[in-house]
Amino acid sequence: MKNSVYTLLLLICSISCQQNAATYAELEKANWFLGKWENTTPEGTFSEEWKTENDSLMLGKSFFIKENDTLFSETVRLVQRENDLFYIVTVPNQNEAKPVAFKLTSSTADYLVFENPTHDFPKKITYKLVTKDSLYAEISGDGKSQGFPFKKRIK
Repeated sequence: MKNSVYTLLLLICSISCQQNAATYAELEKANWFLGKWENTTPEGTFSEEWKTENDSLMLGKSFFIKENDTLFSETVRLVQRENDLFYIVTVPNQNEAKPVAFKLTSSTADYLVFENPTHDFPKKITYKLVTKDSLYAEISGDGKSQGFPFKKRIK
């Protein structure tokens, strides 16, 4: 009888671990976000930094710095809820500092598209992995777009 109980417990643990591993497959599509990315131009330096918070959440932060002044900043949570992935951005002094969610609508191994058609701008956020140390991000909507090429910072 003891062996049956142990076998049953092992089976339950095994199934639960397998389900947990498969549960966050949508978030894993963005694993190539992880790390520090930078774009330096004569106007200033735009940086993004991504880290894993837990198995269902990645945290990102972005800054645009000119000389010693931070001209723009935002925080991003990339979170999986059930089978959906959301890019949730909060920008101080915009939208009353309330988060805005964009849902993953399309993906390949090196391309992710997040959309929120009800938001004023942007309505779409895309990320394209160009090479292992280069990515291109773009925000767009209502006929406007702005792109951001990034190189991975190695440190």
